[in-house]
Amino acid sequence: MRALPAEGQDWPALKQALLDAKSRDYSWKRGRMAVFFYYLDEALERIQQEAYMTFWTENNLGQRAFPSLARLEREVIGMGLSLMRAPEGAGGTFTSGGSESIFLAMLAARERAGKANPNIVIPDTAHLTFDRACWYLGIEVRRVRTDRDRQSDVMAMAAAVDYDTIALVGSAPNYPFGSIDRIEALGALAQQHDLWLHVDACVGGFLSPFLSRLGVNLPGWDFSVPGVTSISADIHKHGMAPKGASLLLVRDDALRQHHRFESSAWARGTYAAYTAQGTRPGGAVAAAWAVMMHLGEAGYLDCARRILDARRAIAAGVATIPGLEVLPGNHAILVFRSTDPALPIGAVATALDARGWLVSRQAEPDGIHLHLNPLHAEVAEEYLADLQAAVAEARGGATPAMAAGRAY
Repeated sequence: MRALPAEGQDWPALKQALLDAKSRDYSWKRGRMAVFFYYLDEALERIQQEAYMTFWTENNLGQRAFPSLARLEREVIGMGLSLMRAPEGAGGTFTSGGSESIFLAMLAARERAGKANPNIVIPDTAHLTFDRACWYLGIEVRRVRTDRDRQSDVMAMAAAVDYDTIALVGSAPNYPFGSIDRIEALGALAQQHDLWLHVDACVGGFLSPFLSRLGVNLPGWDFSVPGVTSISADIHKHGMAPKGASLLLVRDDALRQHHRFESSAWARGTYAAYTAQGTRPGGAVAAAWAVMMHLGEAGYLDCARRILDARRAIAAGVATIPGLEVLPGNHAILVFRSTDPALPIGAVATALDARGWLVSRQAEPDGIHLHLNPLHAEVAEEYLADLQAAVAEARGGATPAMAAGRAY
């Protein structure tokens, strides 16, 4: 257990200690991972940092003291609502991430329904954050297997609905495969039973609209679909903002009251909040606003184009390697697996890891999962060359250990 030092240390030494601590991390700036990060270039990184630092100490809980943050937050929410084609009177809440957005959506659905034994019905590809939120909230989760296209089986979900069901969930796209669920059919089912329909667009909210403009044929998923009640969309994913920025958007601003906490049960008077947080970093709002204003539609379209280029290049390269298969998809998620029993995908993953690539594994089917960034278009050839070498090693039975002492 480490104790506080007896005397304080100077910043140069502390900075070097921090750099030393991260020296063995995988290099996200070199595109060596396809999970945990979202990166365009150093120019946008500087905007993120400087915008955050402009409001680095302001507390977004105190918007009466900092009306600037209230305005910036309204504008960020407004841009999100516009992008997701929300109707007049829609509203939203700026949150710390997709987990909080989903938590608030499930809380609102529970409070709106007022059922004694609430349950939600979701595809089995939905993010486990729904299970975590419902664990907190005392809601039963009914996971229903997807169909052969790895999309929501709406008939099977309908069969799981009963009197105590409060909400349906669809993903746009889901994280395991990048498939968009049948949101239009789920919207009709939600309307039939007066259920809350939440669309998890944490991955796709700030990417799908621009993929569509580039000619990618995506099914309906946003507020233009009747029956969609709420959407979660992470600005710190393909919105390209620094971490700590997500939106929970609702079709009708009045629905936000269902996740609003208010109490006067202490000496200070009334306390009210729409989020699970108390103190909220003003820097997260300022940086999200600055990034969205800097990129604009043209910048986001360019990001989407680079992601498509990366996907096409990597998918084409994987397809040329005997024994590997890319699963169908057209979003930022790319999954490939082995079709040859003599080619264990785990050995391929180990060999890639030894070359400095952080490998994200898929459990069902056993495969390798990539969540692509604009940066990956620049490293696609390097990745494919290392993948070919990794496959050769795996076929030869070699399972190299992690390279010791290597800075990635």
